[in-house]
Amino acid sequence: MTKVGVIGGSGLYEIEGFTDIREEKVQTPFGAPSDNLVIGKLNGVEAVFLARHGRGHTILPSELNHRANIYAMKELGAARIISVSAVGSFREDLAPRDIVMVDQFIDRTKRNLAQTFFGDGIVAHIAFADPVCPALRAAVGGVAADVLGNAEPAAAGRRPQVHMSGTYLNMEGPAFSTRAESFLYRSWGLDVIGMTNLAEAKLAREAEICYCTMAMVTDYDCWHEEHESVTVELIVQTLLANAANAKQIIHDSMPLLARLPACNCQSALRNAIITAPEKVSPAIRQKLAPIIGRYL
Repeated sequence: MTKVGVIGGSGLYEIEGFTDIREEKVQTPFGAPSDNLVIGKLNGVEAVFLARHGRGHTILPSELNHRANIYAMKELGAARIISVSAVGSFREDLAPRDIVMVDQFIDRTKRNLAQTFFGDGIVAHIAFADPVCPALRAAVGGVAADVLGNAEPAAAGRRPQVHMSGTYLNMEGPAFSTRAESFLYRSWGLDVIGMTNLAEAKLAREAEICYCTMAMVTDYDCWHEEHESVTVELIVQTLLANAANAKQIIHDSMPLLARLPACNCQSALRNAIITAPEKVSPAIRQKLAPIIGRYL
């Protein structure tokens, strides 16, 4: 049966009905993941949960070992990953407590070498025009729409909404945007801003894992004159409201995701490795065996 991975806050594996729980401490050639991975069954489907910033939120966005996190998911057999992420909004209609099923990314980070498994003697170039799995995004988004349709209204009686597309600007952090940056990104026509998901998407594609981002809106960054600038207190307050919805969506999505057919994500490396096979060292072959083993 297909195993589904979930990356997000540490509370996500405290979902009601998560059974047969065990922890796995995974060591990878790229170092340790953010935390032990929690494995069990949710709604009849095998699931693997990882607290992105570690339990207790001890790891900065710029300190995340994305390669270890995705490698560990691959080693444990996750074929699909749902990434749950808090984001700021650049649009009036993307309100706090809304969900954006991101379909594009823009990179404003400085960590390109930490966003690929390749290098050190092996070269590959994945296709990344469409950086998330469309089938996975549609499936999770459909469940999200059902869950939010029954959610408690948010501010001014407005019920949270799901938006089936959006562009995510991946900033460096850990500080939030300046007001000038916020207005600039808004002028570009971008939708949401966060600090973590682009590297996950790139590495999941290289690992041939279907990946989608479920972006949970917490604030309006600092461009909105009628709303206070983003603060940790404001974000935490909205995060708590978002958490119940995220857990319900993940729970309800599991049987659907387990039945999704194979897609192009799962053969992303078929024509992507450029290095001649005889030039790939035994050490690299061993290091990347879960990633490239079916091709070299």
